Amino acid sequence: MSELYERIVLERVKRPRHAGRPAQFDARGQGANRLCGDKVSIYVTRAGMQLHHESEGCAIMVASADLMVDATTGKTAADIHALAQAFAEVVTTGTENPALGELNALAGVFEFPSRIGCATLPWRALEEALQNV
Repeated sequence: MSELYERIVLERVKRPRHAGRPAQFDARGQGANRLCGDKVSIYVTRAGMQLHHESEGCAIMVASADLMVDATTGKTAADIHALAQAFAEVVTTGTENPALGELNALAGVFEFPSRIGCATLPWRALEEALQNV
């Protein structure tokens, strides 16, 4: 199973599906991790609750941002908040949540406490963006 998860993370880093700043957006949230240099911007377009990201940093953070967009696009702010909480539990405990699908690829992060911040950085940026939508 860990081999499958490693493949998912590497695929998202090499070919992120939702990377790039959209021409138009309604809100942006940003995050930075001073310890490792990760930076992320999350863009939200109200119509259809479309999300995009610009990510610069480690593989965990970039993969988390891209997988997060898959999991949250089209959801309500309340649904996204619930997903963020469930994801935080996965990366802090290592216990997978079937409702999170491919986001479970990051469950192993719990073994490296300093990397939990990398995995949750895009989610914090998304929460900031949602405050401005």
